[in-house]
Amino acid sequence: MPYACTYAAEISHSEVQSNSEFPMNKTVEHIHWPDAPDMWMPYAPAIKVTGGSHVHLAGVTAAPVYHHHPHRPEEFDSMPTDMGGQTRAALENLKKGLDATGATFGDIISASRYVTDLSDQDSMNEVWAEYFGDAKPATTTVQIVQLATDPRCMIEINAIAVV
Repeated sequence: MPYACTYAAEISHSEVQSNSEFPMNKTVEHIHWPDAPDMWMPYAPAIKVTGGSHVHLAGVTAAPVYHHHPHRPEEFDSMPTDMGGQTRAALENLKKGLDATGATFGDIISASRYVTDLSDQDSMNEVWAEYFGDAKPATTTVQIVQLATDPRCMIEINAIAVV
């Protein structure tokens, strides 16, 4: 068997979820390899979900989610200018999407983080830990040249949650 399960959590929702008349149960298993060393990891290498409904959250940056298209640079002038501040603003934008769907950061099973400078990833991870706590979604972090919203954007995050 290629995987070893470190824990599984049964989560019951007592409220009606999205377009279902009945509460949903989901089981989330964080999977680690059998030969994994005993060390703290900020993410799970694999996650298996049974039950629930998938929520796909579009990429968010520190910029306002609702902005004009074509873009107007002045709409982004109030963005923080450091990675920690931009990560916090992006996660606050992500939280609005989670709230709108009845999800929380603990429901996120996968996230991709696109950054323009990997040398700032420690400040990104510090803020990330504030929002995710013990939740460890499967994550990928990729350095890119520039984000589409505005050249001042340093990070974009998209995620998948299961509720």
